[in-house]
Amino acid sequence: QLVESGGGLVQPGGSLRLSCTPSGFTLKYLAVAWFRQAPGKEREAISCISNSGGSINYADSVKGRFTISRDNAKNTVFLQMNSLKPEDTGIYYCAAGTTTTICPTAGYEYDYWGQGIQVTVST
Repeated sequence: QLVESGGGLVQPGGSLRLSCTPSGFTLKYLAVAWFRQAPGKEREAISCISNSGGSINYADSVKGRFTISRDNAKNTVFLQMNSLKPEDTGIYYCAAGTTTTICPTAGYEYDYWGQGIQVTVST
């Protein structure tokens, strides 16, 4: 129901921009989050943007390097990832929902999920 795009292979220090687009509904009234699952690790929330865009959160591991944004006219949420590190490697998922709190980190708060997209940071 959500489609991620923009992943791939990048060298350390490089950049990628992920996009999250819904299929058949609008993101306008939903909070949207990006989760990441690194090899051998549990899935973690790395960033979230509220439905209005007024509240944005980042995990400490990506703060200052990643930027989440939304374009309601394009019905898309973006994750700009700069200064990528090998430890950023993983499958990235976008999720959306009418959450009970602003930008929750728990996956069960989100109603819609993408299939995930691979991001690999390596030489």
